[in-house]
Amino acid sequence: MIVFRAPEEVPQGFGPSAVAIGKFDGVHAGHRAVIKRLKEAAAESGSQAVAVTFDRNPLAVLRPDRCPENVVTVDRKLELLGELGLDATLVLTFDEELASRSAEAFVVDILVGALGVSQVLVGEDFRFGRGGEGTPALLRQLGPTHGFTVEVVDDVYLPGSERRVSSTWIRELLIEGDVVEAAHALGRYPDVRGEVVHGLKRGRELGFPTANLSTIVDAFVPADGVYAGWLVDHDTGIRHPSAISVGTNPTFDDVLERQVEAHVLDETGLELYGHDVTVEFVRRLRGMVAYEGIEKLSAQIAVDVADARVVLATQA
Repeated sequence: MIVFRAPEEVPQGFGPSAVAIGKFDGVHAGHRAVIKRLKEAAAESGSQAVAVTFDRNPLAVLRPDRCPENVVTVDRKLELLGELGLDATLVLTFDEELASRSAEAFVVDILVGALGVSQVLVGEDFRFGRGGEGTPALLRQLGPTHGFTVEVVDDVYLPGSERRVSSTWIRELLIEGDVVEAAHALGRYPDVRGEVVHGLKRGRELGFPTANLSTIVDAFVPADGVYAGWLVDHDTGIRHPSAISVGTNPTFDDVLERQVEAHVLDETGLELYGHDVTVEFVRRLRGMVAYEGIEKLSAQIAVDVADARVVLATQA
């Protein structure tokens, strides 16, 4: 997938293109439905399949007091979009200049001028341009003049749910620690990626050594607690079954920042320091609890490891 960081980077004659526009935060099941339809439309018309997105949540500029934390970073978003087989993604810098641009100028300069758009796909609630004046209805009005058609893609609902899949809902699920439902909404396991760094080595002292991720990770970290999941070592390509802890280790009360640490099951002598890893969350086993003494904590960790092994025995 080609990544353009500005309309000026798109080469002359790049189009025609079928374009989907959105924040694509998390690249969840709703986004995947849009991209699936986008690829179908592009194949039908012989066009390039292109996503147009932003380098930040527009609320970071428009209403920073109401801007939520992203589900994933921009780099992770691009990685996920790339896995869906798009031809290109245009990442627009959302700044005051873009925020003040009229909806029609956005269409003429970016969609038509840079991308040679032949078809636009958006969600029903998509808004763009100065003051959010751009709507699917406005796109339909502009389409005949500029040679493109417009398709509004329906919202996605999980089976048995009356709530549409959205980044807002996914954040709520992760805050609750409900990684099972979040996985359904995302279309993949919730995960975070980071570098394995040295910690206090408490796990090693307890007989359960852990790989501690740096505090700089690429996605929204779910609620404190213990999870069954996987550690994917990108340095070796190996995917390890793991018991995962998120939190500040309240038994010792000397960890100042939330940590993600993973104990790889049934491995001894595994050295992961400095490795680039992804931790995938499959199921929450329990909340975070302060225990009275190392013996009780160690006994509980043994139970957590056994529970994680049972959960992961049926997961891929």
